[in-house]
Amino acid sequence: MMIDNKDDKSLEILNSHVSLNGMMIVDETIVKEGHHQSHSPNSQTPTKFYGHYQDFMEMYAPVEQVEEYFNSHGLWFVRCAEPIKVCSLCENSYVLVVGRFGAFGYEIEPKVGLQLLPPENRRYDIITIPVPDYQPPGYNVSYKSSTFLVDDGHGITKVEWNLDLVVELHFPWFIRKLPHNLIQSTGDRLLNQIVRQVSRHLTHKVQKDFHYSLGIPFGKKCHKK
Repeated sequence: MMIDNKDDKSLEILNSHVSLNGMMIVDETIVKEGHHQSHSPNSQTPTKFYGHYQDFMEMYAPVEQVEEYFNSHGLWFVRCAEPIKVCSLCENSYVLVVGRFGAFGYEIEPKVGLQLLPPENRRYDIITIPVPDYQPPGYNVSYKSSTFLVDDGHGITKVEWNLDLVVELHFPWFIRKLPHNLIQSTGDRLLNQIVRQVSRHLTHKVQKDFHYSLGIPFGKKCHKK
């Protein structure tokens, strides 16, 4: 994801073009007064963006086979997450780099550590963990999700998931000068767009990988509802 802007401190018009993998998400034009200050982006209270999400996908196989597949996530998760950069920390932990953010010389490439907790009754919980030897510069991410494998009794497994996501950002002074409501609404909308696009991408690749691994045709009927 990239926020592309002309790096000119004298500009009085801020054009925010936000995209993920080349797809346009937000296009806002904001008129502001140019006024140079030199405050640290970490010296102010962070702005919080929050989202709750839930969805499901169907696997055309008995729940026992889907459970076995999920338990062996180390064999497929890194591959299915592409083009998101993922590296394994240990057997049940990963570091994800979703994309790069940049605007008027302010740029971050957020990293988030995720840990899969021991599954219980076909429930898989994921939480945020610190990334070793890394201090997030100006942001914090809190990720908490639960995934449930539900047997429909007809040889189809419904994979239901929900996610609570909180992102805190310490904006630099020239972003903080914009109206708070505008920052909040644009950030919330952007967060929703990113989660939807990543979810659709990951759902398709996981479904495809799972069905192909069992030799089950993956076609029109095998899609997220």
